[in-house]
Amino acid sequence: MNRRATRQDDLAFRLATGVFGVVIVAIVAAIAVELARQSMPTIQKFGLNFWRTDIWDPIAGEFGALPFIWGTLYSSILAMLIATPIALGIAIFVAELAPVPLQRPLVFLTELLAAIPSIVYGLWGMFVLVPAVRSIENGMPDVLRQLPFFSGPARGVGMLSAALILAIMVVPFTSSVAREVLKSVPNAQREGAYALGATRLEAIRAALFYARTGIVGAVMLGFGRALGETMAVTMVIGNDPKVTVSLFAPQYTMAAVLANEFSEAADPLHLSALVEIGLVLFTITLVVNMLSRLLIWSMARSARGPAAAATAEVAAA
Repeated sequence: MNRRATRQDDLAFRLATGVFGVVIVAIVAAIAVELARQSMPTIQKFGLNFWRTDIWDPIAGEFGALPFIWGTLYSSILAMLIATPIALGIAIFVAELAPVPLQRPLVFLTELLAAIPSIVYGLWGMFVLVPAVRSIENGMPDVLRQLPFFSGPARGVGMLSAALILAIMVVPFTSSVAREVLKSVPNAQREGAYALGATRLEAIRAALFYARTGIVGAVMLGFGRALGETMAVTMVIGNDPKVTVSLFAPQYTMAAVLANEFSEAADPLHLSALVEIGLVLFTITLVVNMLSRLLIWSMARSARGPAAAATAEVAAA
């Protein structure tokens, strides 16, 4: 009788916890359905051209999201290119090299950076980062200014400022996750590397190889954070809907245009276009996260005993 009651309790607990899992799926589905429903006027009028055209003119009723898609992806990728080496360097130092009395203050300061509100980063960017970037732009040699990446007026606000502020905001998230991943590497992994005659650098390389799947996950988490950042980017990117590779030119992101124009959109078509931009951002975020999960899964699946592979890499070095 007691065994039967225990089974019933287990089944009830499993069903109860399963409901919470279904709630998550239902929330994601509800967001997608509502965004699609509110976007239907622009979907019916513009179709896929909404994703491909670069004209954004609410007065004329012409809407194309390409400048915002470009600005979002461009700024996020640049930010990750800047932030990833810094974040991994912080994670390696704290997890592998820092003296024990120094580890806790560094972890605290890193987590403090993650807790700073976005608007504070934006204010700091306006008063400190933008003038610094403007000085860099003014000191740029004329030879480099001929290149498409460095063309444009020296205003300070633009893609470079946005990428730098995003990189600063992404570093705490990526480094914190990467640090925990490195700390979870078994000590036997390092001891095995030292037993083979590895130096400290080679032992750290072995630990990185062992934890590569988690490190990729940390980088993708930071990328997802960069894609949806709003206020700080809005304040320093210049908010000009253009598609250009110039780091100095003012540009725009999807989150920024939503923050700037949503409350002032009186025309139903304009409002629908903004909601469709939200749908595009939602879709891109889902696709990026799915691709990251697929990448992590494939890396974990292809790993033939991570400890043995890492040891073999150390031995080869």
